[in-house]
Amino acid sequence: MTNHWVDIRNADVILVMGGNAAEAHPCGFKWVTEAKAHRGARLIVVDPRFTRTASVADFYAPIRTGSDIVFLGGVINYLLTQDKIQHEYVRSYTDMSFIVREDFAFNDGLYSGYDKDKHMYVDKSSWDYDIGEDGFAKVDPTLQDPRCVYQLMKTHYSRYTPEMVEKACGTPKEKFLTVCEMLASCSVPSRAATILYALGWTQHSVGSEMLRTGAMVQLLLGNIGISGGGMNALRGHSNIQGLTDLGLLSNALPGYMTLGLDREQNFDDYIKTRAPQPLRPNQLSFWKNYKAFFVSFMKSWWGEHANADNNWAYDYLPKYDRLYDLLNTMEEMHKGKINGYIAQGFNPLAAVSNKQKNIEALSKLKWLVIMDPLATETSEFWKNYGEFNDVKSADIQTEVFRLPTTCFAEEFGSLVSSSRVLQWHWQGADGPGESRSDLAIMGELFMRIRAMYQKDGGKFPDPIVNLSWPYANPNSPTPEELAREFNGKALTELTDPKDPAKVLVKAGEQLSGFGQLKDDGSTASGCWIFCGAWTPAGNQMGRRDNNDPTGNGQTLNWAWAWPANRRILYNRASCDTSGKPFDPTRKLIAWNGKAWTGSDTPDYKADEPPENGMGPFIMNAEGVARFFARDGMAEGPFPEHYEPFETPLGYNPLHPDHAEVTNNPAARIFPDDKASLGKAADYPHTATTYRLTEHFHYWTKHARLNAIIQPEQFVEIGEDLAKEVGVVAGDRIKVSSKRGHIIAVAVVTKRIKPLMIDGKKVQTVGIPLHWGFKGLTKPGYLVNTLTPAVGDANTQTPEFKSFLVKVEKA
Repeated sequence: MTNHWVDIRNADVILVMGGNAAEAHPCGFKWVTEAKAHRGARLIVVDPRFTRTASVADFYAPIRTGSDIVFLGGVINYLLTQDKIQHEYVRSYTDMSFIVREDFAFNDGLYSGYDKDKHMYVDKSSWDYDIGEDGFAKVDPTLQDPRCVYQLMKTHYSRYTPEMVEKACGTPKEKFLTVCEMLASCSVPSRAATILYALGWTQHSVGSEMLRTGAMVQLLLGNIGISGGGMNALRGHSNIQGLTDLGLLSNALPGYMTLGLDREQNFDDYIKTRAPQPLRPNQLSFWKNYKAFFVSFMKSWWGEHANADNNWAYDYLPKYDRLYDLLNTMEEMHKGKINGYIAQGFNPLAAVSNKQKNIEALSKLKWLVIMDPLATETSEFWKNYGEFNDVKSADIQTEVFRLPTTCFAEEFGSLVSSSRVLQWHWQGADGPGESRSDLAIMGELFMRIRAMYQKDGGKFPDPIVNLSWPYANPNSPTPEELAREFNGKALTELTDPKDPAKVLVKAGEQLSGFGQLKDDGSTASGCWIFCGAWTPAGNQMGRRDNNDPTGNGQTLNWAWAWPANRRILYNRASCDTSGKPFDPTRKLIAWNGKAWTGSDTPDYKADEPPENGMGPFIMNAEGVARFFARDGMAEGPFPEHYEPFETPLGYNPLHPDHAEVTNNPAARIFPDDKASLGKAADYPHTATTYRLTEHFHYWTKHARLNAIIQPEQFVEIGEDLAKEVGVVAGDRIKVSSKRGHIIAVAVVTKRIKPLMIDGKKVQTVGIPLHWGFKGLTKPGYLVNTLTPAVGDANTQTPEFKSFLVKVEKA
């Protein structure tokens, strides 16, 4: 979230799209209701189903699942053609005036640099600004140059007309235009709109581009960096934000740093590419500090074994030649290339697309370790549960080890909420039986592995035997020890550069913030964005002072938010170029003549005068927000609509004569997975998955009360589809895809209606994801029995939200 939960109450318009906040985030939805009650905010819901959120919305518009980029692209076209943009914000704080290279092109759904044989953009050099002889990007403040971002963007989205939205999305034109008008009302400084989204946007083969298109709408409206605005991702778990913060992705390091590519064996080149030079004069380009963040991280991991002579142990880190994500891991496992797998707090049989492929893959392992408080479907994938898991147990030779862990309520430590707030939580009870914390299990596992390497050696034991492990009990590090390590400390005495006799931080003392991190090996920090969470003043995450002196929800002494306890990112953009708030009634910060001050921590250099012209988006080399994504996205600089890999149309409505761009041309899909895709002729109905308030993913089917209030698996279909297939409410229906089928109770509802898409009636099927063959609920089928193994081209997140099925009476 760029903003935070409480700040939602400061919005005038709230768009919920790609999520169902009232259902999946009922506590956080409180702030939506407060905005409606106290500000008169208008709530818009755009969704394939009339959801619980839609039931309290001021306006609802239906949409075909997987077509969100067409809808949002249509909003962009409306805002540009109707001149409903916040001009000072857009001119000063975005790249609209930047001129793009002459060789950049977009034709027939493809950008320049595409390699059709490799199915990817191998040459992105044309995706850049035109750089002048002075080394800075060329700009046209008048926005008249045909190669400037503004003109290119207008041309690109001119095809996204209200008529195209109706044709591709099934949203009636008048409903779409009503949404546009409501959003456009927030193009003035005195009004703010926020966008709330969740997995309904991320779980698509173009999911990342959906999010980016929404962010582009917000930038046109001037709604990024302001109170009541922002792009706000509603996380499904209490610590999913923490997972990404700490780099638990195959190509990531803590604090959103990245592993080196296979071709980046040279340390200096690795740093140089991640610490770019500014593209405009007097820009901060905060990633210039990348080396300080990286070196401090390496000192945290390898201590004295990371030094200048060995490039801070850069060679200890693996280099990656491709993403080793879940879909790829399951593919390699399916080929028999993986011997063992540890599933820690994870249920891959249920969470990775195509259950049948997952069963076959897990069956080829020599060993599987399950670390979980509960028995999961993965832990018993080898066991026959009849129709719900029809396997031949005797043929599966995988040896399964279960290591029972404690659950979150039996532990203490930090969690990171959706709004980037690190909150310390306290233990409620001891774990049962022989259960241990994840820290104790992983600690002892590491100590045993390291002892084996110390005794027997290996091809490259150095990263393991030299790893810093400075915990009081090496077999069981404590959450406090890890929290202090994430924050970081001074390894030598830090002095004031202007007064060397003045000691700022003593050796061994906790750091106060990431501004103290050095690139010379004198500081250590396990995660630079968490630096400030446990300072010499103590555990900032445990603070519970909810005092709100300004009344705008900025409770800066309640827990601690990364980075630097900043609650709203890019908040410098809430002020005009002279440093005065665009909307004084929603003031976050302002320039007082000497410094930036206010109710939030300035996301800016605190003493930087506004007349110097430094941009507010300090993580970008150009200092401004990007409409033109340069080389950051897999599909291209501007989001473009591509159909889900299982499309009810069989073609792209924007490019009907070009089959190669029906689906995302940059998405990776393995040959066997491609062969398992269904066609609309055989599977005529579009399905999407969703969550229920009464269940939390796969956990609560083990809880008796939850099992009572939602006891049995069901599938939601509209009245029109029910008539077509001859079923009534309560009948059992069979829902099939090319990969398998499930059988469940039919819930026949008015909440889902058919949509007319380019003259064709398309039915939508809603499938809750919570059931399986373990737990206290009535046994059910895993929903990923149906879903295809293809993911977003940038994150590889599976396309759970749009696939083809056939519904019939069981």
